[in-house]
Amino acid sequence: MTKKLTTLLAAAAVVALSASAQAQITMKASHQFPGGKGDPRDEMVQIIAKEMKAAGVDIQVYPGASLFKPNDQWNALVNGQLDFAAFPLDYASGKVGAFSATLMPGLVRNHDRAARLNTSPFMKDIKAKIEKAGVVVVADAWLAGSIASKKGCIRKPDDIKGQKIRSAGPTFAQMWQQAGASIVNIPSNEVYNALQTGVADGTDTSNGSFISFRIYEQVKCITAPGENALWFMYEPVLMSKRSYDKLSADQKKALAEAGKKSEEYFNKESRLLDEKMVESFKKNNVEVVTLTPEEYDAWIKIAQQSSYKVFADEVSDGKKLIDEALAVK
Repeated sequence: MTKKLTTLLAAAAVVALSASAQAQITMKASHQFPGGKGDPRDEMVQIIAKEMKAAGVDIQVYPGASLFKPNDQWNALVNGQLDFAAFPLDYASGKVGAFSATLMPGLVRNHDRAARLNTSPFMKDIKAKIEKAGVVVVADAWLAGSIASKKGCIRKPDDIKGQKIRSAGPTFAQMWQQAGASIVNIPSNEVYNALQTGVADGTDTSNGSFISFRIYEQVKCITAPGENALWFMYEPVLMSKRSYDKLSADQKKALAEAGKKSEEYFNKESRLLDEKMVESFKKNNVEVVTLTPEEYDAWIKIAQQSSYKVFADEVSDGKKLIDEALAVK
């Protein structure tokens, strides 16, 4: 065997060994949403998993809170115990107060504005805080949401007075409380049972969750987004920085491309979710209403007295973040 051939064979062995090592990388992704049923948040993660398999990263997806409880995912990402999560960022607002801005009444209002927010100073500041905590954003995702009740339609602040409302996060809880409701603190995957057993009279949550968790079986009326959506929530695909740092340069490039593909899918699907939600609830004989501009303004006044004020008082740059979000037209 010639020296040249020996060198070539050795180089080929190194390449093969490197490829084999890459193929052995296994990571885990967690989320609280149903799997295999078309929930677009699960689909986002599945797209990334499919794309990364070709780059030598096998991502095992655990839907339905089967690996981590919803509220435990943030710490698991920070500590490197979990590699990926489709995660409602406001769930970590107890750790980073500024994250409450990503579920703030009236800051987004429609899907086009949500898309513009992603490249705004507001999101630049939010993502800096995510990265400082040791987590990386793989794909952006904003979902519109609604509020529904077993007792009737919630259009005006007086309509919610005296009701037990499950809220997805503290900013909406503050607004509902200011209007006279009491708050039930549970994650979205427990809402169905809470409504069924009378623990809660109503709930706010994303339209994706309203469909996936079949909330239409438990309520009489839902206030859909329409042209005056109070409720938008940031639910990105996140990755532990510790896990991200384990990827090769080529794998990081593949991840960026996978994240973009996942995000593009979701941007289209999230707009359709509103229509699907309305259709699902009407089909199940649930009354569907939307807010008029006057009703929307009445809720914003309540939010300014509660959510906005508390956020500005308790978060060091809270007022700056609210102003940055409202500046996006």
